[in-house]
Amino acid sequence: TPNYEIYHYLKNDSLRDVIALSAEKWYDRHYQVFRDSIKKRNPILFYNNHADFQQTTAISGSIGVGTGGVTEALKNRVVMPITETWSQTDHVLGHELVHAFQFNSLIEGDSTSLNSVRNLPLWMVEGMAEYLSLGTYDYQTAMWMRDAVINDNFPTLEDMTYYPNKYFPYRWGHAFWSFIGRTFGDSLINPIFKETAKRGYDMALRRHIGLDEKSFSSLWKSVYFDYFKNIMPDSVEDPSGTRILFERNAGEINISPAVSPDGRYVAFYSEKDLFSIDLFLAHATSGKIIRRLSSVVHENEIDALNFIESAGTWSPDSRQFAFVAFSKGKNKLLIIDVFDEKLVKEISIPGVPSFNYPAWSSDGRSIIVSGLVNGVNDLYIVDIITNQVTQMTNDPWCNIHPAWSPNGEYVVYSTDKPSPRDLINNSKSIGYNIATLSTVDKVVTVYDIFPGADNLNPMFSGDNKHIYFLSNSDGYRNLFKFNKETNETYRLTRILTGISGMTPLAPAMSVAHENDEICYSHFYKSKYSIYTADTIDFKPVKVDPYFVDFYASILPPLNRSVEGLVDKNLANNNYPKHLIDSFKTISFKPKFKLDYISNIGMGVSTNAYGGTGMAGGVEMLFSDITGSNMFYTGLALNGEVYDFGGQLTYLQQKKYISWGVTASHIPYSFGQYGYDTLHRTMDGQQVIIEDFQIIYYRMFETSFGGMTYFPLSQTQRFEVGASMARYYYRVDVYSNYYLNGYYLGADRNKGDSPPGFWLQRTNLAYVFDNSDFGLASPMRGNRARIQADRTLGDYNYWGGLIDIRKYIFVKPLSFAMRGIYYGRFGTSIADNILYPLYIGYPWYVRGYDSNAFMDYNQTGNVNINQLTGNQMAIVNFEIRLPFTGPERLTVFKSGAFFTELALFADAGIAWTKEYKPTLKWTPDNINQRIPFVSTGLSLRINLFGMLVLEPYYAIPFQLGGFKSANWGINFLPGW
Repeated sequence: TPNYEIYHYLKNDSLRDVIALSAEKWYDRHYQVFRDSIKKRNPILFYNNHADFQQTTAISGSIGVGTGGVTEALKNRVVMPITETWSQTDHVLGHELVHAFQFNSLIEGDSTSLNSVRNLPLWMVEGMAEYLSLGTYDYQTAMWMRDAVINDNFPTLEDMTYYPNKYFPYRWGHAFWSFIGRTFGDSLINPIFKETAKRGYDMALRRHIGLDEKSFSSLWKSVYFDYFKNIMPDSVEDPSGTRILFERNAGEINISPAVSPDGRYVAFYSEKDLFSIDLFLAHATSGKIIRRLSSVVHENEIDALNFIESAGTWSPDSRQFAFVAFSKGKNKLLIIDVFDEKLVKEISIPGVPSFNYPAWSSDGRSIIVSGLVNGVNDLYIVDIITNQVTQMTNDPWCNIHPAWSPNGEYVVYSTDKPSPRDLINNSKSIGYNIATLSTVDKVVTVYDIFPGADNLNPMFSGDNKHIYFLSNSDGYRNLFKFNKETNETYRLTRILTGISGMTPLAPAMSVAHENDEICYSHFYKSKYSIYTADTIDFKPVKVDPYFVDFYASILPPLNRSVEGLVDKNLANNNYPKHLIDSFKTISFKPKFKLDYISNIGMGVSTNAYGGTGMAGGVEMLFSDITGSNMFYTGLALNGEVYDFGGQLTYLQQKKYISWGVTASHIPYSFGQYGYDTLHRTMDGQQVIIEDFQIIYYRMFETSFGGMTYFPLSQTQRFEVGASMARYYYRVDVYSNYYLNGYYLGADRNKGDSPPGFWLQRTNLAYVFDNSDFGLASPMRGNRARIQADRTLGDYNYWGGLIDIRKYIFVKPLSFAMRGIYYGRFGTSIADNILYPLYIGYPWYVRGYDSNAFMDYNQTGNVNINQLTGNQMAIVNFEIRLPFTGPERLTVFKSGAFFTELALFADAGIAWTKEYKPTLKWTPDNINQRIPFVSTGLSLRINLFGMLVLEPYYAIPFQLGGFKSANWGINFLPGW
């Protein structure tokens, strides 16, 4: 297009053109704010669904379920999926393109660069993207603001900067920029952004608004309190029903409740276990949690739960539960028996690669889902017995949140399809309407309820006559009931914050058909709690189905001081359709471009004695636009020309199996002091000249290799590698001559070098890792590496590694266990030419380093050689306590100082073919190989994510126990 390169594999040309037009529309909107064009066509990568997006190679690292899109700065690429609804896709596109303009502004600025990002708080960056893509009307952000006003928890800008986990940057940043735009004008957005990048937000506010941070925060809070207190009927939140799941018995996020048809149980998503959001089962009356349902499925069968905008569904007999998960890069429908605790079935829906919002039919045979195929969202019914799929809708509209009627005759759902009234009035803002679909003849009926509002999450009542649904028609997010027979609409709740999930389209309510018990999630005090309510708990108020009032969803001030550019542009949805003629489609061909260059430098040094040296280096990373092909080169020099080193690596990630090749030449240098005497004749006399030597060794490694990675899932992979290397040496002897203490001179000679040798290595490994990392070590899950390797050439041996680790989290403690075996076998091992394995390193068995043996009075048969061998076995156990850090995880709250206490027990044994292992506490002789055991306490300190320090106090039992206790330090994260 005129301003973008859009990379895609869509088979839907009309949607492709709509996306391209939307991108151009956003370019025009954002340009008017930034007043700065992007000189080259900006790349956008579209994936057909979120499962595909999670596997992108354009972005390094993992992408979570909650990530809607990413904009990276190296190529300014926007990378995102097509979502379930067009409004979501359009919003995410607009949001991410703001970041593209932000990066461009920093890179092209006269006194800014990408390094200036460090001056920009997250709320300012993400809040601007939200404001420019949503404007001043957004009921999700307004809900957060009303909650802050009700609970008197309105932050300052400093609070938002230093406590991003407490004050969500997207919502609070959105409110900040909305206040700037409505009060001081949208023309100040870019100047404040740029000035903040240069000098910080306090200086930016002083310069462009005339207020410092404290004064601005006070004004902002005052305006918001005045506005929302005036429009809210009162300041007391009064949800209907009983709160059953909240922070005391569950987590702070308890969402997507699904009540069983008999009303006895509720399944819900929660971060109760702190490290991830999991699926739990609880009693619907008491809220007592029965078990974690996601643990029923073997952990390596699920990569992630689709918890952001999806709820599960119950079988009619209230025994089985179905939910959507990501498994091996695809959407899967998993059915579990909640009482037998077993996986009943795993379903991939043929022809529907991405789906959401499952709903079980009343006859128990079918499940309906909202499926995304080629960017179009329709309803599909899958027969769970035969796996036969029936497409129920076939239109360009987005159809979400399906739910069956108890008699099975209808499916109710939300859609952005216009209602009859919308068509008559030619409404530009449709929102989401309530519709029913006949399962017999597929006839769709769209109801005229709250035009322009988002009417979501519809559910039939047990008598098939009423439809419960959530709507923001009053500016809040309340529960309503629609009578199909009389067309009457009733508001059932009067909630001042909202019945809501984590996003506007997340399911937040469900109905038990046997007794019409309703379960819903309530947002309050920045947390999500779950309530259950009977019909008698509600106070129905009849409302006009055609009347809407969105004032409570508008971010203040209501009366603008100046005309708003952002809202004006967002209201204009006219596409520049003439641009389609300028679009051009070409086949994708990968081309390498420079991503990153660092460590550039070169210098020459000399000294008074005639010595010269050179030092410098450069590293460069190249890739194509998709990241499927990557090329790395690194060159370095430190000393003489012999000290030149370099590496070239190519990685191909286009296919399911990734592979790479590498070549390198690396010098390793080390040295030692030497002493010699020379007998010479001077003036007819025999003299002894002392030769003080510096012997400088260089070992050169020139290698070629290849590697292959075969991923089974996000947590499992196979690795295969092979390499060939030549090792050779150079020895230089620097002699300094002295006679009777007087310096005579110096020279340099080439010494005798050891013979070179060849090595050929191959390895095969299986890797598993589903662990959750805590402050300084893993806290929950499993890790394993099983590897076999072969070395040939001038050395000949086999190697085998088994490393298995398990972490059990029982709040607040984690119980960590590790078992390691490593052995080397072959002719080179038998000849004792290789340096032995050693178990006394602090990352194996603490308390047995060389200093401990030096301090130990060796009166027995224990010596340091007993810690060496050709085979070794290590067992470690730790009780880990997060000590300082985040409040919910640690003993003492700290925003910056993250530490972990660990009570440890280490044991290890090393042996050879000659000296076998013996399970004794003390050895009978100096060659007997016994286990070495220690215990103690360590404190791991996380230094801002850059380094983990672990000072420890160890008691080595084989060195005498407490009398030989010693201190040590480790520089690695916990195993």
